[in-house]
Amino acid sequence: MGDPRGQGRPPREGGGGATENRFTYDDYQNTSEWLLCHTKHRPQVAVICGSGLGNLVDKLTDSQSFDYSEIPNFPRSTVPGRAGRLVFGFRNGKACVMMQGRFHMYEGYPIWKVTFPVRVFFLMGVDTLVVTDAAGGLNPEFEVGDIMLIRDHINFPGFSGVNPLIGPNDERFGLRFPAMSDAYDRDMRQNAHRAWKQMGEQRELKEGTYVMLAGPSFETVAECWLLQRLGADAVGMSTVPEVIVARHCGLRVFGFSLITNKVVLDYEAKEKVNHEQVLEAGRQAAQKLEQFVSILMTSIPPPAKAS
Repeated sequence: MGDPRGQGRPPREGGGGATENRFTYDDYQNTSEWLLCHTKHRPQVAVICGSGLGNLVDKLTDSQSFDYSEIPNFPRSTVPGRAGRLVFGFRNGKACVMMQGRFHMYEGYPIWKVTFPVRVFFLMGVDTLVVTDAAGGLNPEFEVGDIMLIRDHINFPGFSGVNPLIGPNDERFGLRFPAMSDAYDRDMRQNAHRAWKQMGEQRELKEGTYVMLAGPSFETVAECWLLQRLGADAVGMSTVPEVIVARHCGLRVFGFSLITNKVVLDYEAKEKVNHEQVLEAGRQAAQKLEQFVSILMTSIPPPAKAS
């Protein structure tokens, strides 16, 4: 592979169908072993922090962080507002590892590189993946600042052959044809509703379907109308690839979207979506999200080997 640390450079190939220079099982294992050798932490839960949600790491105790540039094979996050760090620690008694900045296809990375950390977490012993993201509200009942539990997703890039599982299957990770009808853990969603009631929030906790587009351009009016008709409630540029790989590995998955803007559905509308608006919505929701994630951690079952 030339440079063994990857240096985070977007490779020559694009999209998700190309198989050239894919990571091998040894690459995933080498990165996992490097991390296990450099930290005393043994995480059970991995959390991927979306745009504007990186402050979720602030409440970790006994924390230890690594810049992505330090970690063998790790890409680098190039999006404004992302720290580009992997942070280990404890949250409400649960051993966690949090990604402060994820990777995207629109950064030039192939989809198998976008999802690289998920398999590394699996080899480190993680059994639960929590995915968070900032999303545009397609559902007319949603308001900016709402939280939507992800019940299902639409992998729009998959319609054109972009899927992180394309290519030779390694059964050490999972089956050739994994089911996705139960991708998002039902028990975790029920626990989330209980946690929300415990917080006493006035706005109802939403639940719905997330649709992923490749980005980086925001959606046109026509695209938003189409996505609504497909049954999507929120739209974003991430999350789905990581969930597919996590379920392929047999991980429990829980996900939620912070609604950072309402999509534009009127050609006469003057408002436009921008990235700073997304980050600001994340800052305003920070305290609420920190409390939500903290309560949720207590509902995650202990590791199977501890039972």
